[in-house]
Amino acid sequence: MASVRPFERTSHVDKTELAKLEAYLRRTFANHAISVRARMKKTDSAEVYLGEEFIGIIHVDDEDGDRSFNFTMAILDVDLED
Repeated sequence: MASVRPFERTSHVDKTELAKLEAYLRRTFANHAISVRARMKKTDSAEVYLGEEFIGIIHVDDEDGDRSFNFTMAILDVDLED
């Protein structure tokens, strides 16, 4: 098994990052009902909820030493109807 050097980051989202992501989304969208939760079987992403409703996924991208987070939210066509 290959070892990870101390300065290298992995695609793992830890509790500290979950809290930072949640604070960022709450601040950005001015909504304290947003929560970011760890996924059961995946560590390279997190689930985003509005109250108890699942609204999307945040994926970690560690490409080329730059760490970024991508938020993906699916919107169903039926949700666009009045």
